Amino acid sequence: MSYVIEGSTGSWEVVIGLEVHAQVISKAKLFSGASTHFGGEPNTQVSLVDAAFPGMLPVINRECVDQAIRTGFGLNAQINLVSRFDRKNYFYADLPQGYQISQFTHPIVGKGEIEIELDDGTVKKIGITRLHLEQDAGKSIHDLAPKETCIDLNRSGVALMEIVSEPDMRSPEEAGAYLRKIRAIVRYLGTCDGNMEEGSMRADVNVSVRKHGEEYRTRCELKNINSIRYVMQAIEIEAKRHVEIYENGGEVDQETRLFDVARGETRTMRSKEDAHDYRYFPDPDLLPLVVEQSHVDHLKATLTELPDAKRDRFQNEYGLPRYDANVLVAEKDIADFFEIVAKGRDGRLAANWVTGELFAVLNKKGLSIQESPVKAEAIGVLLDLIADKTINGKIAKEVFEDMVETGDMPADIVERKGLRQVTDTTAIDKVIADILSVNADKVEQYKSGKDKLFGFFVGQVMKEMKGKANPAIVNELLKKHLS
Repeated sequence: MSYVIEGSTGSWEVVIGLEVHAQVISKAKLFSGASTHFGGEPNTQVSLVDAAFPGMLPVINRECVDQAIRTGFGLNAQINLVSRFDRKNYFYADLPQGYQISQFTHPIVGKGEIEIELDDGTVKKIGITRLHLEQDAGKSIHDLAPKETCIDLNRSGVALMEIVSEPDMRSPEEAGAYLRKIRAIVRYLGTCDGNMEEGSMRADVNVSVRKHGEEYRTRCELKNINSIRYVMQAIEIEAKRHVEIYENGGEVDQETRLFDVARGETRTMRSKEDAHDYRYFPDPDLLPLVVEQSHVDHLKATLTELPDAKRDRFQNEYGLPRYDANVLVAEKDIADFFEIVAKGRDGRLAANWVTGELFAVLNKKGLSIQESPVKAEAIGVLLDLIADKTINGKIAKEVFEDMVETGDMPADIVERKGLRQVTDTTAIDKVIADILSVNADKVEQYKSGKDKLFGFFVGQVMKEMKGKANPAIVNELLKKHLS
């Protein structure tokens, strides 16, 4: 279903492009050996290069280059064997050099494409313009002193991958799906932790509107949004602002804006710069970056299985519906957990337990899959007890609750609580005979055509046997008695 904004002059289409800034997982910065550890005391992780002391020369971090190449493969993109670093000139207090070392005309990763899937099952391809490497700026802190701004250079020089999309998205939902997909890809590859709360992944959002079939109109950039939910909210608010301006006879100014979450509005930050405003030129301290094809091939051969490939395998190998497979591969840790549970077992049953019982517990307790109070191996053993008919599904849920609270293994809980399933046909037969004797009137009603009473008899037998009777045996013996 297409997303449009209805105005007094008709429908408006939203055009969206995203620039995702993903911090490279690396122990050292892009051009220095300073630490990238998050949470250090201000200005304790700063080299002379990061602080722009005179005469200090940048030296490229090979691991950052490799991480960019790995990400390029995850984006199904072209890897450029020759790329170049440029100086992007602008002044800001937390940019000690007075320029940012970035890539502009010759990025390390070129055009690519990823696939997103929406809630209604629609699949759409989003083009990738490029991925380029650049160094981060420091951080300005405005709330420590009433009349002063403090500068922390710990982030200065940290390696970023800027992943630039084509303007292919047409709704907040598509933008959200795109961000989730990018986040999943870099997490699977181990190239960025995707932690938006800590700022290691954030997005600049380009928004414009147009009438259907028109050329692109003026866009505005919403800067540094660190939540997928906020990105979606900001797009909707900004697009409506554009429509209102046009329908009142005005023109949208090309500018950079901030999204104010508390007020639910966007505000002008500065007029939008074009490339010539930054006076890009090749960095004279850095030679062109040349990567051997053999090294690129080696990196490709060592890549982990990516979300789309894993989803397809889960569908084929475990017989999962596409929706369930998508849920399980959204996070690598969840997919790994599921595979331990499902190994050698019924894949659908394993998926139901992970996405049903386990997710319910994690959501209730506010835990991640890494913090699960029940290990994957233990859930696997629980499924084995169901498969060999030691317990039935209903008892399994009771056992699982105990596992969550105590951490005990399921077999120990079954023995401790005496929950082993009754499969003795003689014992079940006797209970059935007693139930039917007490409910002779309902037996007659059943035989006269009220088939739904069969469920009543099953329930009474299970109640009498405290849920421990094997349901299949109960059903089989009941049918014999009632026939």
